[in-house]
Amino acid sequence: MKFIAPLLIAAAALSAQAQLSSPMPGVVPQGSGAGVHGANSPFAPLPQRTDVVPWSVLTAVKTKTEKNRILPVFEPQQMALNQKTQRIQGFMMPLEPGEKQRHFLLSSVPLTCSFCTPGGPESMVEVRTRTPVAYTMEPVTVEGRFAVLSDDPYGLYYRVTDAVGVK
Repeated sequence: MKFIAPLLIAAAALSAQAQLSSPMPGVVPQGSGAGVHGANSPFAPLPQRTDVVPWSVLTAVKTKTEKNRILPVFEPQQMALNQKTQRIQGFMMPLEPGEKQRHFLLSSVPLTCSFCTPGGPESMVEVRTRTPVAYTMEPVTVEGRFAVLSDDPYGLYYRVTDAVGVK
């Protein structure tokens, strides 16, 4: 079981990154770039909140290619979040089975939305919680120590550790 979660993280990041290059035909996204809700989405976009880091800040990261790898190039706005307590709101992507999750990904759009333009690693945050959080298809908010990852082995750009669920 210890090897399943890293494999799922890597698969999710690679899948999302691969989908970046093939947007769905006929979909008019709300906002711009990947990781945004489509106009025909049956899911409501994340409600605007002033107490969470906006996905627009996280997704504004640039990338560079180095030795056949795509690496993030963070702006000062992303680096200002590093190693500080932050709140993030998103949709859960469980990495293990169960009603309660301690290790999961948060995504800027629900994975079940076929009308949403998928994002890559810039639109996902790996989360490890102190106590389990109940799985839901509704948006969740967590608060914890935020890390900006410049060379993660699984291709992720962001991680929150020691997190707790927030209403």
